[in-house]
Amino acid sequence: MEEVSKCRSVDPSLTGSGQTRENTTGVPENGSVKSAKCEPHRSRLKVFNKVMEKSLQRLIADASFSRFAHSFHPICKQNPQMSEVIHKQFISDLQKAIQEDINKVIEEGDLQVKLDELDRLEEQAKDTPGPAWRPSGVPEQDVCSVLIPYHQGQEEYVRRELRKLQKENAALAERVQSGRDTIAHTEQRIAAAVDEWKASVADLKSVVSSLCPSEDF
Repeated sequence: MEEVSKCRSVDPSLTGSGQTRENTTGVPENGSVKSAKCEPHRSRLKVFNKVMEKSLQRLIADASFSRFAHSFHPICKQNPQMSEVIHKQFISDLQKAIQEDINKVIEEGDLQVKLDELDRLEEQAKDTPGPAWRPSGVPEQDVCSVLIPYHQGQEEYVRRELRKLQKENAALAERVQSGRDTIAHTEQRIAAAVDEWKASVADLKSVVSSLCPSEDF
């Protein structure tokens, strides 16, 4: 017991360093949440970083040297100074690894864009006079309240598309009929031209036969 007490007393600065870092921020517990409420226009990413920083500080404070010495009593008993060095390195690596994971979450999750989108949705919600939707407690009513408007919207969409197709079909039918009328008119003109040509040939034969009655044309 004497050695454990001695090992715990080796690093009073470390056990207090976490508390010192935590207190120097000037933010009490749950301060980030309160500041987020007091400052609605504050960047959500800054609030997130502040919360992560406070959580990391508490984690480092909980990983104090006294707990380390209690868990690794044989090492601390044999070499207290080496135990202190190991604990310092462990705290440094732990803090660095956690901070890297937080940065990776922010980067890979595109957190800045998501939080900006949340700000935009919150701003839009201010213009909504009525309260937000809440479940009534009756599953049938809740399902119908969601599905019926959706299916009504789909039905209206199908009707619009049907009217659009009917209008397009009518325009195509009109174009087809116009083409048929043009073809019929062209056929009539061709037939009239053929009749005129036949009449011209007949007149030519009669003229030739009158001029040369003994010869066959």
